[in-house]
Amino acid sequence: MYYTFYKYQGTGNDFVMIDNRDLHFPKNDTKLVKKLCDRRFGIGADGLILLENDDSTDFRMVYYNSDGNESSMCGNGGRCLVAFAKQLGIIDAETTFIATDGLHYATINEEGIVSLQMKDVDEVQEHENHVFLNTGSPHHVQMVEDLHIFDVRNQGAKIRFSDLYGQAGSNVNFVSQTDENKFALRTYERGVEDETLSCGTGATAVAIAMKATGKTNSSIIELQVEGGTLEVSFTEKNGIYSHVFLKGQATFVFEGKIEV
Repeated sequence: MYYTFYKYQGTGNDFVMIDNRDLHFPKNDTKLVKKLCDRRFGIGADGLILLENDDSTDFRMVYYNSDGNESSMCGNGGRCLVAFAKQLGIIDAETTFIATDGLHYATINEEGIVSLQMKDVDEVQEHENHVFLNTGSPHHVQMVEDLHIFDVRNQGAKIRFSDLYGQAGSNVNFVSQTDENKFALRTYERGVEDETLSCGTGATAVAIAMKATGKTNSSIIELQVEGGTLEVSFTEKNGIYSHVFLKGQATFVFEGKIEV
């Protein structure tokens, strides 16, 4: 059995894309998804995304973490899927699609820059040493010093599996401020169970958290992730963050066939 796949990356966050409009892919086969994402025995990726037909939008996004389990929204994955839909000829410069957290609108230009509208955020939980919020996926946001040498993998895992977030866990972002409206972050992603080079919902969460805690007054924030640069913009009124957009490059890497 062969599967045709397409590899994409958004600021180093990489994904296996499969056109599943004919529903040929066995969606409940977690072992297969895990194998395809394996960097030694498969294609290698942080996640796998199926593009499927949807009656009311241009397409449906079905996202799996590299552990093989279907997961919550992935911002960089959504941006890459928009680029994939454009490559397939499904869309041109703008689109609407459905994901696990609801409806999304996005635009893509000729340079492959995708601006993806994320869900509104109406609750930001501020604690003594961290902030928690949900941007389509749950995110713990914590300021640290010496981010470049911080032990993201071990400290992230400790928080992700702590009693603070129970069995479901949370993604964990460690942040340092580099300018008035610029922040650097490194993210430990649940489901991948390691640091990734970028996390779109994480960058979105950090931007909103920095605004909510007064670290910046800007509503357009630049995020330096390990794999590049993302921009998050939003409108804030009475603690509600709307018109939230995640913007950055989404790049086609290669396509191929794999026997399973």
